[in-house]
Amino acid sequence: MTKILHRSIGTNLPKAVGGQGIHINDSEGRSYIDGSGGAAVSCLGHNHPEVLEAMKAQMGRITYAHTSFFTTDVAEELAEQLVQLAPRGLDYVYLVSGGSEAVEAALKMARQYFVEIGQSQRRHIIARRQSYHGNTIGALATGGNAWRRAQFEPILPETHHVSPCYAYRDMQPAETPGKYAERLATELEAKIVELGTDKVMAFVAEPVVGATLGAVGPVADYFKRVRQICDKYGILLILDEVMCGMGRTGTIFAVEQEGIVPDLLTIAKGMGGGFQPIGAVLLSEKIYRAFAEGSGLFQHGHTYIGHPIAAAAANKVVEILKRPDVMANVIKMGDRLQAGLDAALGQSSYVGDIRGRGLFRGVEIVADKDTKEPFDPTRKIHSKIKREAMQRGLMCYPMGGTIDGVHGDHVLLAPPYIIQPEQIDMIVERLAAAINAAIAS
Repeated sequence: MTKILHRSIGTNLPKAVGGQGIHINDSEGRSYIDGSGGAAVSCLGHNHPEVLEAMKAQMGRITYAHTSFFTTDVAEELAEQLVQLAPRGLDYVYLVSGGSEAVEAALKMARQYFVEIGQSQRRHIIARRQSYHGNTIGALATGGNAWRRAQFEPILPETHHVSPCYAYRDMQPAETPGKYAERLATELEAKIVELGTDKVMAFVAEPVVGATLGAVGPVADYFKRVRQICDKYGILLILDEVMCGMGRTGTIFAVEQEGIVPDLLTIAKGMGGGFQPIGAVLLSEKIYRAFAEGSGLFQHGHTYIGHPIAAAAANKVVEILKRPDVMANVIKMGDRLQAGLDAALGQSSYVGDIRGRGLFRGVEIVADKDTKEPFDPTRKIHSKIKREAMQRGLMCYPMGGTIDGVHGDHVLLAPPYIIQPEQIDMIVERLAAAINAAIAS
């Protein structure tokens, strides 16, 4: 009997005992293609020798130093690398230990910024429905997934939500992408006016929505319009790239493809590649300056932030991500993955949409392709797909509640950036077989 409170009680999970490249091996001798990078984490695969060597080298220097007493070379080097890669204007880094921590820190930075500059009346957070920003209380409150929020609603801070940019379901037949983006921007502005133009502190969004929608990117100039509205009302724009960032969509930062710069940007997952828990918030000069010239501190902190071994792992991961062939492979293999999915599943009566960027792809499952009607949620199609995929030696990331937190199913794919063409083809083959088997059952 296990003494672990697992995510799902009573499930008989296989035991991982080894991993190499894009594969994980279990104690029964089975091998699985890590087609989802866990949860879009293992961007360089498993047991990457350069990352392991960097971690070992750091262990020989210093393994832990609390950040209220010391900084370390490796943490400083990591911050410098991230700033050099980031969109111009994101000039400082706050290191944390994961995605939820990063979002919590960004929210507190936003609030403290307005306190520091004398606008303490600003308190409202606006995000989007069907978003996911983490599982800690502040991050969960910010996220717009109804199912995840439901039982915790009484203890969640007040937040507000507007429509996601979800063209497959929400763009009207006669609407152009530009008009759709305009409509969403108008809705955001109306919410700001409703709450009070001097009362809103931040708008939070994922550039490409991950877990809750399945690799849904924006249309047209949506984020440019959002940036303009935030600027108009003095609101901070927080972009959450915990899942979609660090090269996942074909550029180091997903927002690079939108032509804007947020005030705060969160990263994690691919930042450390799963070798150690780590994340970060990148912040603008104006936020840093407000702290520096005001109270002189950021009133926040966790025990393990800036952990030297985690920083060493991330430092090497980021160094590898900068190599031209890595992003080139993400783009090339992402195109191959999309083409393969289109060929294998595009004509399926049960696949409504295949979407994404780079090595971040989503497949939305429907009961009726013409009407986009989802399956009855009691059938738990996403759970069956996961089970069938594992039986075929494929890890993927299926989720339910795609449409409203209850209805809808999708599968998210986020394989390591080192993947090769024949391995892409194996993912497509195994996923198609798993989807067909799950629906047939």
